[in-house]
Amino acid sequence: MSSDGRALPDEPLPTVDLDVDLSSHELLRRAHVLDALGPDWDPVAALRGEEAAYELLYSGLSAEQQRMYDALVSAGVLPRRGGSDAAA
Repeated sequence: MSSDGRALPDEPLPTVDLDVDLSSHELLRRAHVLDALGPDWDPVAALRGEEAAYELLYSGLSAEQQRMYDALVSAGVLPRRGGSDAAA
């Protein structure tokens, strides 16, 4: 029974294929992102900064924190430090 008290039909409703092409929207989105970053954005410098912040975050750990960090790296939860592929 439907929510308004009418009986539902015994036969299944027809299916409708719906295809939406978002490729033009994705290109527009990427253009807006690059425009917002500006012409001075340096992706290599950004990656180096992220790596430096990561190193700082995990420096000076206590023995227990280091043990936990090593366990998380071994489990694949965290990436290993110093493994950056950013261009030098």
